Amino acid sequence: MTTAYLPFLLQALLAGGITVVIIAASHLLGQRAKHSKIKDSAYECGVPVEGLPHTRFSVKFYLTALLFMLFDLEVVILIPWTFVYREFLAYHVAILGPMLFFFGVLILGLFYEIKKGALEWER
Repeated sequence: MTTAYLPFLLQALLAGGITVVIIAASHLLGQRAKHSKIKDSAYECGVPVEGLPHTRFSVKFYLTALLFMLFDLEVVILIPWTFVYREFLAYHVAILGPMLFFFGVLILGLFYEIKKGALEWER
């Protein structure tokens, strides 16, 4: 039973270890370190920044990112369904209804976005 979770545990430990190493290296060697001469200044590929380092972005950028995440999650949910579809059919479990409901909700959301003009960039 424990050996079934061993690959997941190893992957989680590896991901956590890499995260800690990257954050520690950034903190110790980064521009905002205590020994840095140009502390708290923006850094872009070694070239000094011209203008404001923190510019304001339009809400359209964030809206586009949220819409991308929504439809990206769709793929994350649909791929496992395609892999286990045959297993559900073998055990006579109805999976088509929930899948159609899921697609229906996504299509309604897409039509709502089109109606509200969320996909029109030039507005």
